[in-house]
Amino acid sequence: MVASRAARERKAGAEAGPLAKVKIDLADDGQFVYKISCTECAGRGHLKWSAYRPGNDNGFMASMDRWIFHLVEKHPDSDAPCLAYLAAAQQRLHERREQQ
Repeated sequence: MVASRAARERKAGAEAGPLAKVKIDLADDGQFVYKISCTECAGRGHLKWSAYRPGNDNGFMASMDRWIFHLVEKHPDSDAPCLAYLAAAQQRLHERREQQ
């Protein structure tokens, strides 16, 4: 059985930890778009910092990788389950940079 969008939001929110607010929207093509925002950091203007980026790279792994890097850089003392995947996120980033 496929998990509902609400269930996916809850799971991603639990993985992202207490500083995150997770929202999942649907793209025009029906794919899930993950938006992870920081409850403490300001982004542009009145908006909070967010892992959402324009384009197609807003799936679970891409958004969670950006969130992990944000936590490591801006909130080094934070404790979130997703930080267990830091090494894998760094490896994916390295691979993406090599492909460019």
